[in-house]
Amino acid sequence: MSAPARRREKHPLPRGLYRTIQTLFLVTLAVIVLVPLVAIFVGTFQDGNEVIRKGITFSIDVSSLSLDNYVMLLTDSGGYFRWFLNSLVLTVVQVVGTLLVSSFVAYGFAMYDFRGKNVGFVAVLLLMTVPFEIMMLPLYILVNDVGLVDSYAVVVIPFLAAAVTIFFFRQYFLGIPHELLEAGRVDGVTEFGIFFRLVLPIARPAFAAMAILNGMIVWNNFLWPLLVLRSPEKFTLPIGLNTLLTPHGNNYELLIIGAFVSVLPILVLFILFQRFFIAGMTAGALKG
Repeated sequence: MSAPARRREKHPLPRGLYRTIQTLFLVTLAVIVLVPLVAIFVGTFQDGNEVIRKGITFSIDVSSLSLDNYVMLLTDSGGYFRWFLNSLVLTVVQVVGTLLVSSFVAYGFAMYDFRGKNVGFVAVLLLMTVPFEIMMLPLYILVNDVGLVDSYAVVVIPFLAAAVTIFFFRQYFLGIPHELLEAGRVDGVTEFGIFFRLVLPIARPAFAAMAILNGMIVWNNFLWPLLVLRSPEKFTLPIGLNTLLTPHGNNYELLIIGAFVSVLPILVLFILFQRFFIAGMTAGALKG
């Protein structure tokens, strides 16, 4: 069979039609994803009770829209900005710590040979398959026995060595030639110097990708902080928003606008670093 015939079999649709179908599919997918975000944005200008009662609808009375919810957020939002700041600080600290600890562990698995290396990595893979809900109770008993409940440390420390992040970094580091490390050692660079001065610049896309993914997970984390944090002034944003719904009254206005504002940091982070995110995810999937 000739080469042109093989090409025709491989691409049964004309290239222009194929790209049109692909574009329409991606646009449709983007619209489906953006509809909830647009709906909650419009809801921030409406009465909260009306939004809850009618749900998401495109039948909107423009005359009923107002900035009252934004005024309330800025002037009478209670502890909202304290919750926001708590979540922001915890997210930054935990993401930085997770990237540092997990990359060290992954670097050891990828670049060094030691006894028990394969067993340790298999344990990481097995840990990836265990739902957090299974480990939650024994972990809570442990942190309660050592007196760390109701502290930010207990929110951060148990998740610094994240199995998924370790696996991703390990796969990425396997694609870095060992000759680079040997050249650094010949030049007298320390092992930490090799990691920070030689390996880290190469792995910037991987770090950016994991920063976004871990940032999204930590920012939206609800179950574990709800279990270990007791003081209202220490609540994170998801827990604080949940307290707005009570048997005695529901503050739907603040809940809706607060939920919308809580999306903005992650949305901005992804928009700014999407190029690194895509590059890191692609490289991590191909290397190793």
